[in-house]
Amino acid sequence: MKKYIFIIAGFLFASCAKNNGAFDAQGVFEAEEVMVSSELPGKLLAFDVNEGDSLMLNQPVGFIDSVGLLLQREQLRATLNSLNQKIFDPNPQIELFKKQYEVQSVQLKNLLFEKNRIQELLKSDAATRKQLDDLIFQIESVEKQMKVTQQQIAVQQNNTGTQNRSILSESDPIKKRIEQVEDQLKKATIVNPINGVVLTSYAEAGEIVGAGKPLYKIADLSTITLRVYVTGDQLPKLKIAQTVKVSIDKDKDAYTVYDGKIAAIASKAEFTPKTIQTKDERANLVYAVKILVKNDGLIKIGMYGEVKF
Repeated sequence: MKKYIFIIAGFLFASCAKNNGAFDAQGVFEAEEVMVSSELPGKLLAFDVNEGDSLMLNQPVGFIDSVGLLLQREQLRATLNSLNQKIFDPNPQIELFKKQYEVQSVQLKNLLFEKNRIQELLKSDAATRKQLDDLIFQIESVEKQMKVTQQQIAVQQNNTGTQNRSILSESDPIKKRIEQVEDQLKKATIVNPINGVVLTSYAEAGEIVGAGKPLYKIADLSTITLRVYVTGDQLPKLKIAQTVKVSIDKDKDAYTVYDGKIAAIASKAEFTPKTIQTKDERANLVYAVKILVKNDGLIKIGMYGEVKF
């Protein structure tokens, strides 16, 4: 089989050699091909991709069974919910202590007022020293109760914060795990990465696929690349974005001509590939040049093209 391929290739290049004088370089059309693979292992529940199909960017084309991931997410959510129920709300208890503190504040205010009144009465011997001492004792007792209440509020806030932080430290990893599972669930939907035409399909709906298994190959054929090789004496005439004329065979004696634009010029020379012709057949070292051509649908990957600079 290889022998026949070489014979056919030789015949093509020999045929084109007849017109070598009319063109500066010859080459083969190619396109940037993207291999789309499965990101998850599982059963391919749906897959609607056929060779020759035109697909749009971000178009869903298939779906991998994700029941296991859905169950895993629900289990994690249930665990997180049970932890959230353990979180203690300190506000009701703290509000109770605050109201108790407010009552004590009113008591203290009344006692201080009564103390001032007794002190005035004591000046005119209308009250006894014991009455004043009793009031001072009550005032000191209320002040101590108020300090205790303040401490209870602080302790309640601190203990609750410590307890809740411990619970939250357990819930944070679960939240991250839920995010990971949801990211995997997104990958269960196979999304086409570029606008293009399907070149080859490797899978069918119902198959079990592994992570990384190629599903199909796609390429954007709206603009196609002609790779040619030029000699060192041709190189000074070329520059990036330069417009050139690209020709393909229309029939036996005619060409279809397209406008092309030079997209890349190799910075280093390489030995002439065996299957490539150059204007100077004796050239050993050549430079690769990529030319972009708007494709009207007639140009196919692997077709032979010729260029005039």
